[in-house]
Amino acid sequence: MTTDMFMQYSQEVLEHFTNPHNQGVIKDPDGVGMVGNPVCGDLMKIYLKIKKNKKGDEIISDVKFETLGCASAIATSSMITDLAKNKTIVEAKKITRDDVADALNGLPPIKLHCSNLASEALVAAIENYEKENKKK
Repeated sequence: MTTDMFMQYSQEVLEHFTNPHNQGVIKDPDGVGMVGNPVCGDLMKIYLKIKKNKKGDEIISDVKFETLGCASAIATSSMITDLAKNKTIVEAKKITRDDVADALNGLPPIKLHCSNLASEALVAAIENYEKENKKK
């Protein structure tokens, strides 16, 4: 890889790629979501821990990710976890791909699908939590 390849990325994308936030696994997660893009090969997995606040709202108290993919895939995974942490389930479900891309000060057009994958992985983890929680 040449440094020219990284010139198209914002400083925020490079920061989240080289120093990802919330990377790892949560043992005994309350929800897990996994999505992938067979065309580019990116694979994202998001883990959630949910707690109730004083009002009784369900809050994402911890969130972590594992991602196999390009710089944009790792950066968007890192950013979605930052955006979701300490949000209610309702608030987190409303985080869009545009929110992720905007928080990273943009992505190259060919990499915008990564922000979509990140928001889909978060929603998949929330839906997994909701499905499992209904069983209890």
